[in-house]
Amino acid sequence: MLMDNENMLSGKKILIMGVANQRSIAWAIAKAYASAGAELAFSYQNERFKGKVEKLVESEMPGSLLVPCDVTDDGDIENLASILQNKWGTLHGIVHSMAYAKKEELEGMFVNTSREGFLLAQNISAYSLTAVSKLLYPLMKEGGSIITLTFQGSERVVPNYNVMGVAKASLESSVRYLASDLGSMGIRVNAVSAGPIRTLSAKGVKDFNRLLEGVEEKTPLRRLAGAEEVADTALFLASDLSSALTGTILYADCGYHIMGA
Repeated sequence: MLMDNENMLSGKKILIMGVANQRSIAWAIAKAYASAGAELAFSYQNERFKGKVEKLVESEMPGSLLVPCDVTDDGDIENLASILQNKWGTLHGIVHSMAYAKKEELEGMFVNTSREGFLLAQNISAYSLTAVSKLLYPLMKEGGSIITLTFQGSERVVPNYNVMGVAKASLESSVRYLASDLGSMGIRVNAVSAGPIRTLSAKGVKDFNRLLEGVEEKTPLRRLAGAEEVADTALFLASDLSSALTGTILYADCGYHIMGA
């Protein structure tokens, strides 16, 4: 079925989680969704991020909902669900683009990972997808799409990615289990595995620029994927064009994932 990009998400109400600034992959996805006709809501973690998100939204997507939500706090997620219920009634999509680990856990040997650091990375980067889905899927009365962002470090060792790689592996497994749980309700759950991109969270990975150079040399396309290309992939997954896809990890990394080294 062919569709006009400008109308691909017309009439859809979608929550975007994880915008930190204008370079965030989540922001690129939001712009793609808005251009496709979606009505958007944005969650932000705390007051530190509120100003930046608010400024972006007001300048480019005025009228969008803005809701605080610390995904480590079930009460915050319940509040988010309540606001969306009252404002919209029905939700058609969720973009989960959140990951965090302590900076000291993203360098050196993985074997030195602290218990606290391991649990924190799992809580924010992986479990949050399940926590959010649990409280928001009842709003997806007409079915819809839940999308999260992952990275090749879930399957292969990436220097200094460490505890985040393990968290992404957990996230990808969660995608499959959630897809199985929610499929009978017409809710599809997928992930986009993006290549390395210069974002705020990526700065926490030691020697990240060296990683970028190495990936660029090895990809079949001999370049890095851009945030806009990842956003286009997420747009496809949110649209009816991907109606038969669920539980899938879709790569938008210029082919890096197929290379042996």
